Amino acid sequence: MRLPLPQAAAQAHQPDHIAEVIETATTEFLAQCLDPEALAFSAMPPFGSWVTAVDEESANTVYGVVYHATTSPIDSVHRARALGLSLEDLRQQQPQIFAMLKTEFKAAIVGFRAPDLAGQPLGPLFQHLPPRPPQVHQAVYRCSPDAVIEFTEQLDFLRTLLAMGSAPVDSLVAAVLRQGYQLRKLDRPWLVQAGRNLSIFLKDDYDRLRIILGQVYA
Repeated sequence: MRLPLPQAAAQAHQPDHIAEVIETATTEFLAQCLDPEALAFSAMPPFGSWVTAVDEESANTVYGVVYHATTSPIDSVHRARALGLSLEDLRQQQPQIFAMLKTEFKAAIVGFRAPDLAGQPLGPLFQHLPPRPPQVHQAVYRCSPDAVIEFTEQLDFLRTLLAMGSAPVDSLVAAVLRQGYQLRKLDRPWLVQAGRNLSIFLKDDYDRLRIILGQVYA
Protein backbone atom coordinates (compact mmCIF):
# COMPACT_ATOMS: atom_id res chain seq x y z
CA MET A 1 0.00 0.00 0.00
CA ARG A 2 1.09 3.59 -0.52
CA LEU A 3 2.42 5.29 2.51
CA PRO A 4 1.32 8.31 4.52
CA LEU A 5 -1.10 10.39 2.50
CA PRO A 6 -4.75 9.53 3.25
CA GLN A 7 -6.63 8.23 0.22
CA ALA A 8 -9.72 10.37 0.82
CA ALA A 9 -7.64 13.54 0.90
CA ALA A 10 -5.77 12.53 -2.26
CA GLN A 11 -9.05 12.15 -4.14
CA ALA A 12 -10.48 15.50 -2.99
CA HIS A 13 -7.46 17.78 -3.38
CA GLN A 14 -7.49 20.89 -5.56
CA PRO A 15 -5.80 20.73 -8.99
CA ASP A 16 -2.81 22.83 -7.81
CA HIS A 17 -2.47 20.89 -4.54
CA ILE A 18 0.47 18.67 -5.47
CA ALA A 19 2.22 17.64 -2.26
CA GLU A 20 2.45 17.69 1.52
CA VAL A 21 5.30 18.89 3.73
CA ILE A 22 7.06 15.97 5.45
CA GLU A 23 10.22 17.71 6.73
CA THR A 24 10.79 21.38 7.40
CA ALA A 25 13.64 23.73 8.22
CA THR A 26 14.32 27.47 8.39
CA THR A 27 15.54 27.75 4.80
CA GLU A 28 13.77 24.89 2.98
CA PHE A 29 11.21 22.12 3.19
CA LEU A 30 10.85 18.59 1.91
CA ALA A 31 7.49 17.57 0.43
CA GLN A 32 6.02 14.27 -0.73
CA CYS A 33 3.91 14.40 -3.88
CA LEU A 34 0.31 13.25 -3.61
CA ASP A 35 -0.62 9.94 -5.18
CA PRO A 36 -2.14 10.20 -8.67
CA GLU A 37 -5.67 8.90 -9.10
CA ALA A 38 -4.68 6.68 -12.05
CA LEU A 39 -1.94 4.05 -12.28
CA ALA A 40 1.00 6.36 -12.87
CA PHE A 41 4.03 7.79 -11.15
CA SER A 42 3.48 10.94 -9.11
CA ALA A 43 4.14 14.07 -11.17
CA MET A 44 7.61 15.41 -10.33
CA PRO A 45 7.65 19.25 -10.24
CA PRO A 46 10.19 20.75 -12.65
CA PHE A 47 13.54 22.02 -11.47
CA GLY A 48 13.23 25.73 -10.72
CA SER A 49 9.43 25.69 -10.51
CA TRP A 50 7.55 27.65 -7.86
CA VAL A 51 5.45 26.27 -5.01
CA THR A 52 3.70 27.69 -1.95
CA ALA A 53 2.69 26.32 1.43
CA VAL A 54 0.67 28.12 4.10
CA ASP A 55 1.89 28.18 7.67
CA GLU A 56 -1.53 27.89 9.26
CA GLU A 57 -0.57 29.33 12.64
CA SER A 58 0.89 32.59 11.27
CA ALA A 59 -1.25 32.60 8.10
CA ASN A 60 1.90 33.36 6.07
CA THR A 61 2.01 31.96 2.54
CA VAL A 62 5.56 30.72 2.09
CA TYR A 63 7.11 30.73 -1.41
CA GLY A 64 9.65 28.13 -2.45
CA VAL A 65 11.64 27.13 -5.53
CA VAL A 66 12.10 23.42 -6.30
CA TYR A 67 15.78 22.50 -6.48
CA HIS A 68 15.87 18.73 -5.99
CA ALA A 69 13.41 15.89 -6.69
CA THR A 70 13.55 12.13 -6.37
CA THR A 71 11.41 9.06 -7.01
CA SER A 72 12.36 6.11 -4.83
CA PRO A 73 10.86 3.05 -3.12
CA ILE A 74 8.81 3.64 0.01
CA ASP A 75 10.71 0.69 1.49
CA SER A 76 14.15 2.16 2.21
CA VAL A 77 15.71 -1.31 2.49
CA HIS A 78 15.07 -2.53 -1.06
CA ARG A 79 16.05 -0.62 -4.18
CA ALA A 80 14.03 -0.60 -7.39
CA ARG A 81 15.40 -2.90 -10.13
CA ALA A 82 15.22 -2.83 -13.89
CA LEU A 83 12.27 -4.86 -15.29
CA GLY A 84 12.60 -4.15 -19.01
CA LEU A 85 8.92 -3.16 -19.29
CA SER A 86 7.22 -0.14 -20.83
CA LEU A 87 4.94 2.07 -18.75
CA GLU A 88 1.88 0.34 -20.21
CA ASP A 89 3.42 -3.09 -19.51
CA LEU A 90 3.93 -2.04 -15.91
CA ARG A 91 0.26 -1.08 -15.64
CA GLN A 92 -0.82 -4.45 -17.04
CA GLN A 93 1.69 -6.77 -15.42
CA GLN A 94 3.07 -5.02 -12.32
CA PRO A 95 0.44 -2.48 -11.16
CA GLN A 96 1.68 -2.77 -7.58
CA ILE A 97 4.88 -0.99 -8.63
CA PHE A 98 3.10 2.37 -8.57
CA ALA A 99 2.06 1.82 -4.95
CA MET A 100 5.63 1.04 -3.90
CA LEU A 101 7.23 4.31 -5.02
CA LYS A 102 7.14 7.84 -3.67
CA THR A 103 8.16 11.15 -5.25
CA GLU A 104 9.63 13.85 -3.04
CA PHE A 105 11.11 17.27 -3.68
CA LYS A 106 13.02 19.94 -1.80
CA ALA A 107 12.10 23.60 -2.12
CA ALA A 108 14.29 26.53 -1.12
CA ILE A 109 12.31 29.20 0.75
CA VAL A 110 12.69 32.60 -0.93
CA GLY A 111 9.97 34.73 0.67
CA PHE A 112 6.44 34.91 1.97
CA ARG A 113 3.17 36.81 1.82
CA ALA A 114 1.82 37.99 5.15
CA PRO A 115 -1.92 38.46 5.77
CA ASP A 116 -3.22 42.02 5.61
CA LEU A 117 -4.45 43.99 8.62
CA ALA A 118 -7.88 42.40 8.30
CA GLY A 119 -6.36 38.92 8.38
CA GLN A 120 -7.01 38.28 4.69
CA PRO A 121 -4.34 36.27 2.81
CA LEU A 122 -3.53 38.85 0.10
CA GLY A 123 -1.21 41.01 2.18
CA PRO A 124 2.28 42.33 1.33
CA LEU A 125 5.03 40.21 -0.23
CA PHE A 126 8.43 39.92 1.46
CA GLN A 127 11.54 38.59 -0.27
CA HIS A 128 13.35 37.25 2.77
CA LEU A 129 12.99 34.22 4.99
CA PRO A 130 9.72 34.07 6.97
CA PRO A 131 9.71 33.92 10.78
CA ARG A 132 9.06 30.18 10.46
CA PRO A 133 8.70 27.70 7.61
CA PRO A 134 5.53 25.78 6.79
CA GLN A 135 4.94 23.00 9.28
CA VAL A 136 4.81 19.25 8.67
CA HIS A 137 1.64 18.00 6.92
CA GLN A 138 0.82 21.42 5.46
CA ALA A 139 -0.41 21.34 1.86
CA VAL A 140 1.95 22.39 -0.95
CA TYR A 141 0.54 24.09 -4.06
CA ARG A 142 1.88 24.76 -7.53
CA CYS A 143 2.17 28.51 -8.16
CA SER A 144 0.08 30.02 -10.93
CA PRO A 145 1.87 31.98 -13.68
CA ASP A 146 0.36 35.21 -12.34
CA ALA A 147 1.70 34.48 -8.86
CA VAL A 148 5.20 33.84 -10.23
CA ILE A 149 5.13 37.05 -12.26
CA GLU A 150 3.97 39.04 -9.24
CA PHE A 151 6.63 37.65 -6.92
CA THR A 152 9.47 38.13 -9.42
CA GLU A 153 8.67 41.81 -10.04
CA GLN A 154 11.28 42.38 -7.35
CA LEU A 155 14.56 40.47 -7.57
CA ASP A 156 15.95 40.52 -4.04
CA PHE A 157 15.14 36.81 -3.72
CA LEU A 158 18.03 36.06 -6.08
CA ARG A 159 20.46 36.82 -3.25
CA THR A 160 18.80 34.10 -1.15
CA LEU A 161 19.16 31.56 -3.95
CA LEU A 162 22.80 32.48 -4.55
CA ALA A 163 23.56 31.91 -0.85
CA MET A 164 22.29 28.32 -0.88
CA GLY A 165 24.90 25.67 -0.18
CA SER A 166 22.91 22.53 -0.94
CA ALA A 167 21.78 23.18 -4.53
CA PRO A 168 23.25 23.62 -8.03
CA VAL A 169 22.90 27.35 -7.48
CA ASP A 170 23.84 28.76 -10.88
CA SER A 171 21.56 26.36 -12.74
CA LEU A 172 18.75 27.06 -10.29
CA VAL A 173 19.02 30.84 -10.71
CA ALA A 174 19.09 30.39 -14.49
CA ALA A 175 15.98 28.17 -14.39
CA VAL A 176 14.09 30.73 -12.29
CA LEU A 177 15.07 33.60 -14.59
CA ARG A 178 14.25 31.55 -17.68
CA GLN A 179 10.77 30.83 -16.37
CA GLY A 180 10.18 34.47 -15.42
CA TYR A 181 11.42 35.66 -18.81
CA GLN A 182 9.19 33.23 -20.68
CA LEU A 183 6.11 33.97 -18.55
CA ARG A 184 6.64 37.67 -19.27
CA LYS A 185 6.64 36.94 -23.01
CA LEU A 186 10.32 37.84 -23.37
CA ASP A 187 10.28 41.13 -21.46
CA ARG A 188 13.82 42.29 -22.23
CA PRO A 189 13.94 45.19 -19.70
CA TRP A 190 13.06 42.77 -16.89
CA LEU A 191 15.88 40.43 -17.92
CA VAL A 192 18.34 43.31 -18.16
CA GLN A 193 17.40 44.40 -14.63
CA ALA A 194 17.84 40.83 -13.41
CA GLY A 195 21.31 40.79 -14.95
CA ARG A 196 22.20 44.04 -13.20
CA ASN A 197 21.03 42.71 -9.85
CA LEU A 198 22.98 39.49 -10.36
CA SER A 199 26.10 41.46 -11.22
CA ILE A 200 25.87 43.23 -7.86
CA PHE A 201 25.11 40.05 -5.92
CA LEU A 202 27.97 38.19 -7.63
CA LYS A 203 30.38 41.04 -6.90
CA ASP A 204 31.17 41.57 -10.59
CA ASP A 205 32.01 37.90 -11.28
CA TYR A 206 31.26 38.35 -14.98
CA ASP A 207 32.21 34.82 -16.01
CA ARG A 208 29.64 33.37 -13.63
CA LEU A 209 27.08 35.98 -14.67
CA ARG A 210 27.64 35.13 -18.34
CA ILE A 211 27.13 31.42 -17.71
CA ILE A 212 23.88 32.02 -15.80
CA LEU A 213 22.40 34.43 -18.34
CA GLY A 214 23.53 32.15 -21.17
CA GLN A 215 20.98 29.60 -19.91
CA VAL A 216 18.08 32.07 -20.18
CA TYR A 217 16.29 31.71 -23.51
CA ALA A 218 12.83 31.81 -25.04
